Amino acid sequence: MTAPKILALSGSIRDGSINTRLVDAATAELVQHECEVTRISLADYPLPIYDGDLESQDGIPENAKKLARLFHEHDGLFIASPEYNGSLSPLLKNTIDWVSRVSSDEKGDLVPYRGKIGAVAAASPGGMGGISMLYHLREILTRLGVLLVAEQVAVGNGFSAFDDMDKLTDERSAQFLEATCKSLAQKAALLNR
Repeated sequence: MTAPKILALSGSIRDGSINTRLVDAATAELVQHECEVTRISLADYPLPIYDGDLESQDGIPENAKKLARLFHEHDGLFIASPEYNGSLSPLLKNTIDWVSRVSSDEKGDLVPYRGKIGAVAAASPGGMGGISMLYHLREILTRLGVLLVAEQVAVGNGFSAFDDMDKLTDERSAQFLEATCKSLAQKAALLNR
């Protein structure tokens, strides 16, 4: 059996993003659970704001196609995002929307979402840890066909939640991250058989 392949990304590209640090912590945890992790930054895949007229006129941007291929090639997804006004970041929502428009490429059909195993997480400066965003992200990904693990991570007081090695300092948050990554790894491994 080959190691499950997990694509890990943050819905923030801000310098010092606590959600990016959470993805780094998850990447280390997933590696411990014998996953092959591809860690990407959405800064490397800039996309215009989704517009149906733009898509009709110019087609799907190449970066959306590249991301769709990456999603397709992995068994699972780990996504962490900041909370913006009770929902996910505009960057992440725009990325999800563009990738959902890609259905095939020169190699045949692409399946970026349907049947993938996913886990969601959030870190926030506030005490609630971005929990409101997680509901929205779960609903969107589920609608697209991602099979989400029940476990999730919401890290509150995010600016003081990590040590210098990007490990969570709060024991409870670290346990949630471990449980989420373990569940994602196990279910992705079953999919990968």
